[in-house]
Amino acid sequence: MKEEFLSLERQYRSALIDDVLPFWERHSVDKERGGYFTCLDRAGKVFDTDKFIWLQARQVWTFSMLFNRMEKRASWLEIARHGADFLKRHGRDSEGNWYFSLNREGRPLVQAYNIFSDCFAAMAFSQFALAAGDGESRELAVATYRNILRRKNNPKGRYSKVVPGTRPLRSFALPMILSNLSLEVEWLLDPAEVKAVVDECVRDILTLFLDRKRGLLFENVSPDGSHPDCMDGRLIAPGHGIEATWFVMDIARRTNDTATINKAADVALNLMEYGWDEKYGGIFYSMDADGHPMQQLDWDQKLWWVHAEALIAAAMAFQLTGRKDCWAWYRKLHDYTWARYPDPKYGEWFGYLNRQGEVLLNLKGGKWKGCFHVPRSLFRLQCIFKELAESAAGNK
Repeated sequence: MKEEFLSLERQYRSALIDDVLPFWERHSVDKERGGYFTCLDRAGKVFDTDKFIWLQARQVWTFSMLFNRMEKRASWLEIARHGADFLKRHGRDSEGNWYFSLNREGRPLVQAYNIFSDCFAAMAFSQFALAAGDGESRELAVATYRNILRRKNNPKGRYSKVVPGTRPLRSFALPMILSNLSLEVEWLLDPAEVKAVVDECVRDILTLFLDRKRGLLFENVSPDGSHPDCMDGRLIAPGHGIEATWFVMDIARRTNDTATINKAADVALNLMEYGWDEKYGGIFYSMDADGHPMQQLDWDQKLWWVHAEALIAAAMAFQLTGRKDCWAWYRKLHDYTWARYPDPKYGEWFGYLNRQGEVLLNLKGGKWKGCFHVPRSLFRLQCIFKELAESAAGNK
């Protein structure tokens, strides 16, 4: 399979270097006011100038990460610096929490109600500090990470709409992102602290949120791990769970924990099987565990990030286990994804397909889609297939 792995490595590298990154380099950088435009139509024309903190931070992270791990391109570092400087000037409130959105000039529009702005800011400044040797960014990454840990049991704080006590729920989103975020900032922290946080996150993912009978990850559970019979309690987001499984595999491979790797691979494949649309192909965005009508009206859409993350999970599971079922799912996802998301005319990927797999929204970026999932997926997959090709060559 060496030649197939090499071909896939070239495909992912070319898509990243020659197609996706140039789209953002050409169209997203706001040279007048700082930061990035993310609301870009199919051809890259800006249709809204508001700036969403988590997308600003994600783009800083992307270009910093690629500078650190792929190639020391000065242009990548400057694009990262452009966004980092904007975030330093405008991104936080007086308490050090990161806003959700700003206007083009950097004046706050939406309060710091969403802790995920903080999560991606910590990731961004950790990678940028490493790339630029910037002490201020290093301190900012650590301070933000500590603030996340302080807020994690009540992430929305005074902005929460939930009445306490009636139906307490634990959200999958925070342990899921913390498992990955902690590895991003570990070079700045005490190893024992990182291990404690990561171990707790993995334990929560594979015990509290995992329904062992169904082999599925739920988005919300009661504090004891049970499933309240309500829409939030029955919610499964296959892509979200699949993304978490490759985070867990990435953690487990560091200690050669094959039992955890295989367990995470099993959950990934269960979610793919459960979420796969047998009629039209692709993975549903969200589902009700008992098959009841969804409150999310976009439940049957086929989103770019779900399939980008599933490609990583399936390829990584195959790389770490050698299992044929993992490779079969990778090929199935590869064929579906590459036939539908890349735009051969203007570059980058479409983000939103309808259930039939047709383009639903003719855009490349917006309030939720930015320069993150696609380039991260392409980079990780290029690395996986490079390693697989090298391993195949060594085994001959």
